[in-house]
Amino acid sequence: MQATVETISNLERRMTVALPIKSIEEEISQRLARMARTVKMAGFRPGKVPLSLVQKNYGPQVRDEVLSGAVETSFSDAVSDNKLRVAGYPSIEPKPLSDAAESFEYVATFEVFPEIVIGDLSTVVLERPKLEVSDKDVEKTVDVLRKQRATYEPVQRAAKKGDKVNVAFRAEIEGKEVESTNGQGIDLVLGEDGRIADFDDNLVSAKAGATKKFDITYAEDNPNPQLAGKTVSYEVTVNSVAQIKLPEVDADFTAALGVANGDVDKMRADIKESLEQEVTKRVRSMLKEQVFQALLGAVTTELPRALVTMETGRLMEAVRADLERRGNDMSKVNLDPAMFTDQARRNVSLRLILAELVNKNELHAKAEQVRAMVDEFSKSFEQPDEVVRWYYADPKRLDEPAGLATEENVVAWVLERAKVKDKKMAFDELMGNKA
Repeated sequence: MQATVETISNLERRMTVALPIKSIEEEISQRLARMARTVKMAGFRPGKVPLSLVQKNYGPQVRDEVLSGAVETSFSDAVSDNKLRVAGYPSIEPKPLSDAAESFEYVATFEVFPEIVIGDLSTVVLERPKLEVSDKDVEKTVDVLRKQRATYEPVQRAAKKGDKVNVAFRAEIEGKEVESTNGQGIDLVLGEDGRIADFDDNLVSAKAGATKKFDITYAEDNPNPQLAGKTVSYEVTVNSVAQIKLPEVDADFTAALGVANGDVDKMRADIKESLEQEVTKRVRSMLKEQVFQALLGAVTTELPRALVTMETGRLMEAVRADLERRGNDMSKVNLDPAMFTDQARRNVSLRLILAELVNKNELHAKAEQVRAMVDEFSKSFEQPDEVVRWYYADPKRLDEPAGLATEENVVAWVLERAKVKDKKMAFDELMGNKA
């Protein structure tokens, strides 16, 4: 085998490989001879089919298989001999075998991985959120749990925000009905997240039995094309008004949450521990994102087009699958690859940087780190031991915890070299809760 490599650009290479035609023809002949011993053909006993007939019927197929195997093997060997790291799949252009005299040639065009050089990280400033879970944070969580288990009791007063109202309504645009409950009552919680504020505001102060008529003009950029820029006339009848009734924080409430013996203090302690675990995860996640962004800023490199194209396709397929799961008709959805290019480039760049850091600095996750990650995963389950056994029953299941543990090693490596400043942060701010 002879191979010559040309540099087309920074990352693109063209390699011409020549293989002795004699060895290829010998391999083809040997395979046909072996086939002749067992092949079945009408009119002949097994093993008695003339080689000429075997060659006529199976020769083209065998020739293609031999050439394909020769190209695959020789390309791999040539890449290894020339110490090349191929990115993506090569484009193979074989020369016709009929034109070959003493050698069969093909030309492989491909990209190689870029050289990754990490810049100076000593000037990078990373902010580490600093906070402690307070009793106030615990009580907020208790309040959320109470609201999740709230009931409603009828009242005779006028409705206010937070009340549940049962209403029947119809809506018109320019005198044409566009929506109606057909006289049937539906329940609404006034002021609830996601509701139309103008609609609810018109029902505040209404009592059971009242009918309210009002108009709402929707913005031009309303996501519902039926409403965008339109004025809708509503007629709403309030059937009933009910106010929220929160459960008492007592043994019954605590027992309903699964706390043994309905111990209220134990419940609060469990909530605090859970919140502290979530804080640790959020802090870790925020630091990791800062580290990744710092690494992206510290490296400028050309990306192999093949890898970006593959990643773009992967992102598109993930979105397409998600839309299909949500019941969308994909024949009516046009996914433009350009929508995913920036994210694909970021993903590829980060992947290359992390791979370089991990390999160069031996940051692969150790067995004990993988086990610690699995143990952390299992904490949120009722039977942690079963979860651990499930992970270790199949080595492939350890890929995710191993990958995350390796990323943690990268984060620790960068933190040792960058400037890290603690930043005081409120619990709600860290969690992204609304004020």
